[in-house]
Amino acid sequence: MHIPDGFLDARTIALTAGLSAAGLAAALRQTRSHLPRRRVPLMGLTAAVIFAAQMLNFPVALGTSGHLMGAVLAAVLVGPAAAVVVMTAVLVVQCLVFSDGGITALGANVFNMAIIGSIGGWGIYRVLCRVFRTRRGMLLAASFAAWCSTVLAALCCAGELAASGTAKASLVFPAMANIHMLIGLGEATITAMVLAAVMRTRPELLALGEPSRRFPVAAMPAEPSVPAIRWWPIIAYGLLIALGLAMFVAPFASEWDDGLESVARTFGFADRATQILHGIAPDYLMPGISRAALAVAAAGALGTLLAFGLSMLLAHLLVPRAATARATP
Repeated sequence: MHIPDGFLDARTIALTAGLSAAGLAAALRQTRSHLPRRRVPLMGLTAAVIFAAQMLNFPVALGTSGHLMGAVLAAVLVGPAAAVVVMTAVLVVQCLVFSDGGITALGANVFNMAIIGSIGGWGIYRVLCRVFRTRRGMLLAASFAAWCSTVLAALCCAGELAASGTAKASLVFPAMANIHMLIGLGEATITAMVLAAVMRTRPELLALGEPSRRFPVAAMPAEPSVPAIRWWPIIAYGLLIALGLAMFVAPFASEWDDGLESVARTFGFADRATQILHGIAPDYLMPGISRAALAVAAAGALGTLLAFGLSMLLAHLLVPRAATARATP
């Protein structure tokens, strides 16, 4: 769903850039004010996992593939405001380093996937969590919210294409909605699987019992206290998993067009795509490596570490050290 250069007109580019800047500024303020410092490492780890997972395209229809967006997964783990920051960091790395999404369309991509995906999906998730107050209900709420976030982001993308005159609204809206309803099934399944694994192995990452409105599982039955978290083992294992996905699974991901590319080819505007900024590893192929699988693996490892590092840096800069004392149970 990464919009390339050439698909949007100047007015839409300016509007989405302004909306994204305002939304990101609000998310940065909320993250600085409310995210406990002891959860800062989780922002970096979430960014790394989402970057790696987004490289794993899976087939959804003949000639069309999809991949995890991860906005709801991030929102459940670190809260909606921090999720916007995490998703933005991933999108910036993808755009600047791998030419995935155009530099002129970065504002639109941030608005669609980071802001609408995270905030819209979070809102749906929170409403459902108030109804289903169990662990299984949380997983059902997260999976449905993840499906909705994919469709919402796709509809925003369709609206931007229609507003730019790239495609007729009567064609692009149903086309984008239909294909992303299928992609959303994969999004929902992966989100539920990841959260179920976290819930089973490291439930403290979900802040069970934390008396905070910013974390969804506060609606679940509270535990007496929030256990202390030893972050280095979690970071080490999490990065190994993310790097393993990026290096050993991503080279074998589906090469079919993703949802937006498929719609663009179907309605004849794929040739409008251009590339203004060339990253150091376009199309996730590390230069200087002749074997495609190794080139993808090297690019995946680089991107995973960059996403992790950028999110960790932003989190450390945003969250004041004084928050440690306030956040300690």
